[in-house]
Amino acid sequence: MVPAMNDTLIATAPPPTVMFADIEAAAALLAGRIARTPTLHSHTLSNELGCGVWVKFENQQFTASFKERGALVKLASLTPQERQRGVIAMSAGNHAQGVAYHAGKQGIPATIVMPSFTPYTKVRHTQGHGARVVLHGDTLSEAGDEARRLAQAEGLVFVHPYDDPAIVSGQGTVALEMLQDAPDIDTLVVPVGGAGLLAGCAVAAKAMKPDIRVVGVETAGYPALYQHLHGQPVTVGGETIAEGIAVRDTGALPLALCRQLVDEVLLVDEEHIERAIVMFLEIEKTVAEGAGAAGLAALLANREAFAGRNVGLVLCGGNIDTRLLASILMRGLVRDGRIVRLRIKINDKPGQLARISRIIADIGANVLEVSHQRLFGGVAAKSATLEVIVETRDATQVRDMITALENATYKVTLLEGKAEG
Repeated sequence: MVPAMNDTLIATAPPPTVMFADIEAAAALLAGRIARTPTLHSHTLSNELGCGVWVKFENQQFTASFKERGALVKLASLTPQERQRGVIAMSAGNHAQGVAYHAGKQGIPATIVMPSFTPYTKVRHTQGHGARVVLHGDTLSEAGDEARRLAQAEGLVFVHPYDDPAIVSGQGTVALEMLQDAPDIDTLVVPVGGAGLLAGCAVAAKAMKPDIRVVGVETAGYPALYQHLHGQPVTVGGETIAEGIAVRDTGALPLALCRQLVDEVLLVDEEHIERAIVMFLEIEKTVAEGAGAAGLAALLANREAFAGRNVGLVLCGGNIDTRLLASILMRGLVRDGRIVRLRIKINDKPGQLARISRIIADIGANVLEVSHQRLFGGVAAKSATLEVIVETRDATQVRDMITALENATYKVTLLEGKAEG
């Protein structure tokens, strides 16, 4: 039927989406401009976890994160006028560095708004790429509000960290490279913040290998995608060492793609993320930030679900504060029984500390710290307690040390660490 003259025809543009052709085009654009990071099979992780494990080492990008991919694709799409005006982004760190680095290389002015909790190393590196850094808010969402305000006030182009077709297309090149280099992968495990990486990887993976299983991983405190996919209200918050994926909500475009293509989203707790960081360092000799270790954390927490499969892990970033990394490594030693804290009751007379030190040394352990206490906790006038922090090989050596001390008539209490394998 032909509309009447006074009828108005409204052309509704289809919502933006990302196709495999977009990811192939992004890969062609990125070739030679960023690192094609290795996808390597880990024999040790495979043996430890009971499945084949391949790791995509995106921490080997110049800015130590996959975020360079989407940032460069987005910057390449700007008009000359937009490039002259400059760009602005909100980020907890890795998107900031990706935008700042590639904007700086192209002479594009960049402003980055970062949440106040952003690790100093990410702030310093972002500034080092020539960007103006504004610290604002306690969440990525609050930083985003400030970034949008500045974009409007100063005429800057807003570069969203995940809810943008160019960004999603760039991030999808991660999975494209993984499956080109390791075609046996049948399960792809991807960390999730705003879901741009997961969405792009899902588009690429399902196009290249339709029967592949695509799994997203969120922290238990920030399960926005999981809640969306399960029809739950989005409630997130709290402290996490995976600040790179501590995102309040999922992007509209990534969410639509994930609804179509993602098979499952798993949640991981802080302890498993810490364990994964330690495993990457000790086994693969590589540094992973909390977000980067989330995929491995999911395997640690769900061994049976991945048993016998060929799993591709995206180690998406390695920007972690050195003090936090040191703390995580020490906590890992405590969990594994390699550093323990003992309380030993002694008679308050000369020579006791030397005798205890000799017993511990004879076992082959190493005393790190000693605290001598005579006044508190109901200690008898002729008694005292020692609190001793000891470095050991493993839980078996802890058990042998405690037995040796007890055989020497000392009463020993294990306060921290473990004496069971």
